[in-house]
Amino acid sequence: MIVLAIDTASSLCAACLYDSTAENEMGRAVLDLGKGHAEHVMAVVGEALANAGLAYEDVDAVAVSVGPGSFTGVRVGVAAARGLALALKIPAIAVSTLEAIAAETRETFPHRPVLAAIGRGESLAIARFDGQGVCHDGPRRALLPEIADIARTEHPVLAGDAAEAISLAAGGALDIGPRAATADIALYARIAAARPPNGGKPRPLYLRAPDAKPQSAFALPVRER
Repeated sequence: MIVLAIDTASSLCAACLYDSTAENEMGRAVLDLGKGHAEHVMAVVGEALANAGLAYEDVDAVAVSVGPGSFTGVRVGVAAARGLALALKIPAIAVSTLEAIAAETRETFPHRPVLAAIGRGESLAIARFDGQGVCHDGPRRALLPEIADIARTEHPVLAGDAAEAISLAAGGALDIGPRAATADIALYARIAAARPPNGGKPRPLYLRAPDAKPQSAFALPVRER
């Protein structure tokens, strides 16, 4: 099976093609944008296909990061994946950012429990995985003191861009895996390839309310007639 993976949940706009039968990545394209994923995602997908020497018709499934992550970025990736799946009549498979980070961590720390956490400040997006990769807590939001207490008590491998902050809050001396806000794009393809392609349409995984809010201060009063 040829899987096209798309990740726009963080600053990266990434795509790759993965052959699950040969267990081989065939081609990829990655841009570190920060913003502007909507303008670039299809060009990145096209570049990944070209690097793999494939056409859209060769793709058997689309994998997509559904977050948690950037509100706009997650929406862009999910919309692109669902649109391609509809047009090509192939399944679209959801993969969470935190499970991909945990899977990447297990490559270096096999059979170890993993606490994946992303975000900034006191409230972070987390998920906890046992040594076999099964998620037993989350994805959810938690405050840094709670997460630090879990880390001190259970000694998991910390991963994600909040890993260092958690380690510091927990007193240090904890193993730390990948420290990015997302995993390598190939992890999304590999996870999706091992998942039954009948999980329904991918939907964004939001763990907090959006930052943008209506500007009620500029609302005009209703004039009675």
